[in-house]
Amino acid sequence: MAAAISEILLKQSRGGGHYGLALVSRPSSVSYSTSPSSSGTERDKPPKRPIAEPNPHTTFKPSLAALKRGTGGRSSFNGMVATVFGATGLIGQAVCNRLGKAGTQVIIPYRGSDYDVRPLKLVGDLGQVLFQPYYIRDEESIRKAVKYSNVVINLVGRDWETRNFTFKDVNVTAAKTIARISREEGVKRLIHFSSLNASPNPTPLMMPDGSKFLKTKYEGELAVRDEFPDATIFRPSDVYGQADRFLRYYVHFWRRNFFDMPMWEKGEKTIKQPVFLSDVATGVINALKDPETAGKTYDAIGPKRYQLSELVDYIFRVVRRTPDLGYRRTNMMWSPTFLLRVHLIDKYSWTWPVGYLGWDKLERDHTTDVPTGNPTLEDLGVVLSELENRIHWELKPFRRDLYYEEELGEFPSPAPPKTIAV
Repeated sequence: MAAAISEILLKQSRGGGHYGLALVSRPSSVSYSTSPSSSGTERDKPPKRPIAEPNPHTTFKPSLAALKRGTGGRSSFNGMVATVFGATGLIGQAVCNRLGKAGTQVIIPYRGSDYDVRPLKLVGDLGQVLFQPYYIRDEESIRKAVKYSNVVINLVGRDWETRNFTFKDVNVTAAKTIARISREEGVKRLIHFSSLNASPNPTPLMMPDGSKFLKTKYEGELAVRDEFPDATIFRPSDVYGQADRFLRYYVHFWRRNFFDMPMWEKGEKTIKQPVFLSDVATGVINALKDPETAGKTYDAIGPKRYQLSELVDYIFRVVRRTPDLGYRRTNMMWSPTFLLRVHLIDKYSWTWPVGYLGWDKLERDHTTDVPTGNPTLEDLGVVLSELENRIHWELKPFRRDLYYEEELGEFPSPAPPKTIAV
């Protein structure tokens, strides 16, 4: 029996075990304990497992390729260890979910309370999702988060400035630090998220110098390229999905001025090309699987272009707030109460702006999406989702008379928005 057990251990050490981390030599003899016990006779007890001694002449250097196990599903390990900065954001949660489903070990750096990241433990199998506290100005904490990873995804971002972090601190300095430390720790792939309309000189609309967010996003791209030339950069447009800041932003009561929707030039001079959240996450996973994507920049945009005025009108048709119920678009320059509200929020909100409202946000909202000619998500094999097929589900919680038990076909389907040729 001892010889049989030793043979099984030897086979497992040669690749049949769960990890195969150490080779085991066959013991020459196996002894069992024969001490008496008051609970029963020695014959009734199961024998103890033999203690196998490691072979001192065999060395083993663990590698991620050697640790691959399974068929590639959630309960497998695909050999990828990914550190995801900004995992609690909209895109970060979707990316972590896709990574966990593919059998990736996910390391999630976080700051503040661990209650914010605890729900992300469910995106992967038991023991495959790990948390690491960090501070973006503490390089040692960043180094601990990436030292065991071969993939780093930087989704750190901020839609507004605070008294602790400016746009430059988050979009440039932090991005540069993560890229540099990732290169120094031997990370193979780095994915960095920027913005579609990032530019060194954004066109000013309401702000004299244009959006600081878009300008620093462009500078962040240059900083990442300088530190990590093979980084893959994604430039997403407005992303919609569960708990987004695009659809929900427009239906929020704080964005409206009573029944009016104040917009720059009534939204008639702005063109948007929103993209579905799941499509962006799929593009990230496909990019990680393809080594040819290293060093490239991708425009993460949707399949259709809309005039912003048409898009906002369609959003309110979906939530059943039509002009006959009081909804109307107006020129924000003729809404002094709305302008005063934005000014006060922008000046006195040091941590979290009410309704995500601020001058820089309004500036970006009315900046036309201009594709740069870079490859898109379709070049990564993503089948893009159309907004008209998704928006009803995303906006259902905001529909007027939500708890009214309607009959099938009682309300007509809202007319789709007009599109603009690409």
